[in-house]
Amino acid sequence: METQSYFPVPPGVAVEENFLSLDDILLTHERLPVRTECAFPRLGFLDKSTDTQDISEGTKMELPLWLSKALYERKRRVLSVELPKVYREGWRTVFNADPNVVDLHKMGPYYYSLGSQLLHFDSPENPDIAQTLLQVTTSALSITSGFVCG
Repeated sequence: METQSYFPVPPGVAVEENFLSLDDILLTHERLPVRTECAFPRLGFLDKSTDTQDISEGTKMELPLWLSKALYERKRRVLSVELPKVYREGWRTVFNADPNVVDLHKMGPYYYSLGSQLLHFDSPENPDIAQTLLQVTTSALSITSGFVCG
């Protein structure tokens, strides 16, 4: 009897990404809205909205998930990550009402994975995001399996 020595980890569920997964590679390139909490000298070329040499404190921009996770620190505030639109309270209300009427692929092909990765950032909305992800997932599973849980 053969045993499997490697059990694949679904993208976005583990603490670290699976760098051999194409889905994880694409997931880590999803862009997140961030705000800088300190100045970044000589990195002004990253901010296309200005032609200054430095990125000043309080600048809003979008960075890929991998860079946001690398720069994010709870103790030393380098940047703060803002929630993408589909994870904010307005969309959570829609999902709580009826998650089956929303085309999640339109919202982003990695809705579940990106949502679970957002839980790594400090946010007071994390419990609500986690609850909505769970509700949307169970709702999608009940529809695809052919029965509806009451």
